[in-house]
Amino acid sequence: MYNHQLDTFIKVADSGSFNKASEELYVSPNAVMKQIKLLENSLGFDLFVRTHRGVQLTPAGESLYRDAKYLIQYAKDSIVRAEKMLAEPKHVLRIGTSLTTPVQFLVSLWPQIRQHNPALKFELVSFENTPENAREIMNHFGRNIDVVAGIYSDNILSERRCSALKLYDTPLCAAVPLHHRLAANDEIAIEDLFDEKVMLIKRGYMSAFDEVRDDLAENYPRIQIEDFSFFDVNVFNKCENDNAVMIGMKEWKNVHPLLKIIPISWKHTIPIGILHSNTPSNDVKEFLKIISQIYEA
Repeated sequence: MYNHQLDTFIKVADSGSFNKASEELYVSPNAVMKQIKLLENSLGFDLFVRTHRGVQLTPAGESLYRDAKYLIQYAKDSIVRAEKMLAEPKHVLRIGTSLTTPVQFLVSLWPQIRQHNPALKFELVSFENTPENAREIMNHFGRNIDVVAGIYSDNILSERRCSALKLYDTPLCAAVPLHHRLAANDEIAIEDLFDEKVMLIKRGYMSAFDEVRDDLAENYPRIQIEDFSFFDVNVFNKCENDNAVMIGMKEWKNVHPLLKIIPISWKHTIPIGILHSNTPSNDVKEFLKIISQIYEA
């Protein structure tokens, strides 16, 4: 399913030494170095910088290291799910879930979904929320994950070659640390954000956030915008540590225990929906049909 030289690569990267990696792998240092050399030759670039103290990852090696663990786990999970399909009944829908793609509202709808189709079952598949993982999953819906619930925009759907069933528009809100001066508010006025550092996802990620950016830059120059590249746990931690304000949504109220989500008195919203393949399976089509009926009722 994957090149097992990646296992050796990860072991060397974690230990920082060919010798230490060989001890943990129960092979000779020469065998470890040979595997790394073969992997580097096949890739066409160096993974490590050799020093008298051991080895360090090159920038390319660091990039591969971040993705390799996911690729290995992805392959292992694929085999496990394939084996389970031999014993389990069909019609199992795999719903992806991560820090910023919560599935609570789908779980709450499951009794109604079962009433419509008792044969349809579901399995929650957790994944680490990184740009690489998000791109891989959305580009290949139907492999390990069939659907993901979350925010989206037309440019995301186009770039990731997938589709979405829109459920509703959710207001964009402010995430603030519990010790922030605005944390006691039930609602925040835009003027409350004057002279505050407001964390906003980089331009081009989703059009709804770009509209917020343009509005603030044009009409509220006293608000300081700080860019970040992706919604992950590090961003939520940074918001809390920096005592900043981050633009998010109410559905993320349980993402970080030290942040509070507060509505903002503006009209900025973002769509939430079920993201899926452009060519969904029959089970996914049935699921989307049922969800549509529930929301229309």
